[in-house]
Amino acid sequence: MFPDILALPFGKRECSIGPHGGPRRDAAGIRALRHFAVRCFLQPKHIASELWRENGRKPCSVAFGELYDLHDVASQGKCGSYEPLPFRIGRRRMESIYFVLTWLCHRRCRHCYDDRFRPYVRDELEQVVEQSQTNVPRIIDHLPESMMVTDSTGEKVKGRIIVSGGEVLLEPVRKSVLYPALEKIGSRYLGEVHLVVQTTGDRLTPRILDELLARNVSTISISGFDSYHVGINRPDRARALREQLLAMFEAAGVREAGNGPPGDDSPPLFNIFGANEDTWIGKLWPRGRAWKNGLSRAGMDDNFCNAWSGGLNFLEKGRTGSEVSIEPTGDVYPCCLKTRFPIGNLVHEHLDDIIDSLRDHPVYEAINRGKPETMGHAFGWTTERFLAESQIDTPQGRSYRNLCIGCDRFHEKVLGPMIESARQERLGQA
Repeated sequence: MFPDILALPFGKRECSIGPHGGPRRDAAGIRALRHFAVRCFLQPKHIASELWRENGRKPCSVAFGELYDLHDVASQGKCGSYEPLPFRIGRRRMESIYFVLTWLCHRRCRHCYDDRFRPYVRDELEQVVEQSQTNVPRIIDHLPESMMVTDSTGEKVKGRIIVSGGEVLLEPVRKSVLYPALEKIGSRYLGEVHLVVQTTGDRLTPRILDELLARNVSTISISGFDSYHVGINRPDRARALREQLLAMFEAAGVREAGNGPPGDDSPPLFNIFGANEDTWIGKLWPRGRAWKNGLSRAGMDDNFCNAWSGGLNFLEKGRTGSEVSIEPTGDVYPCCLKTRFPIGNLVHEHLDDIIDSLRDHPVYEAINRGKPETMGHAFGWTTERFLAESQIDTPQGRSYRNLCIGCDRFHEKVLGPMIESARQERLGQA
């Protein structure tokens, strides 16, 4: 779905952007890309119109026609010798709400970012299901009144809600939690939202697929194809499941995202991915069982905050580029990795109120910019101290350094009381 590199004209030179990090040498190109692309996560056609307006020239066809992969662009000599920028531009808007409906899962994957995703039985199962049944409707009631967002051209476009687990297709939660949630979201945002259901894939059947499509699900996102999901991690099993899913999708008229006619990404769609080394999630977040098992390979150059599923632009509600993550408890976070403390709870508060209360706060503005190392400047934490606090030893005794660790430390040492104070002030004004 995403290009590995995107070439943009700027003055007499071309700007390039890639997924792996490292500043490009052309400062003017960096400023242009940040202004026109990174801030708003523009669609390529919208970047074209912005640059055309700014520079008075027609954008090049490589940048704004069909998207090319890295090898195609490089073979045409379009990417030059520049190092890639530490940003990624998606073909479509990245505005979304990532909504975890349940902790229930049928696996206990060693790479999972939260220990609570696991099998539950008997009383524990009943409690987990009841928690979701109780909280999910309240959370939906406290989402924004509209999911239409404004893109860079001023056009109103549909937002996106991704519902996930755990595994939302498991029988204890599929009919009692997932389906009512899809129906409530659909009726609340009639014609205003793209609904995405994320599943590992091995619980999807033709009947369940029909039931999802009948509830206006736009995209089925299959997320279990990697070396960690037991039962899919062997090549032969992964191949057999993929063939089964592809046949199922074809029979139901569900197309692979990005494989339709040019300009046509109309639903229903599907995509298949996993935590593989060459993907945006491949290095694994320093969270949950991935952390306990010493699996995260991220370093200081891996700024998860400034990437897909990070905190970048989370305050820009109502505009393309904004995203938050919600737990079954109602706790809401500026990123899918989850900061040490939530920014609020949607069982009791409205999301709009939470976001409004954090606007102009120096810590959250730093996260919003994808610059976590600057979050403590107003509180005596220099960038140098933040980077020093970003070092820790893994449970295996290996030295580990990543900005997420510095963010955790700042939350623990400085930010916790401020979050609670802001929450009490919101609740007092409600």
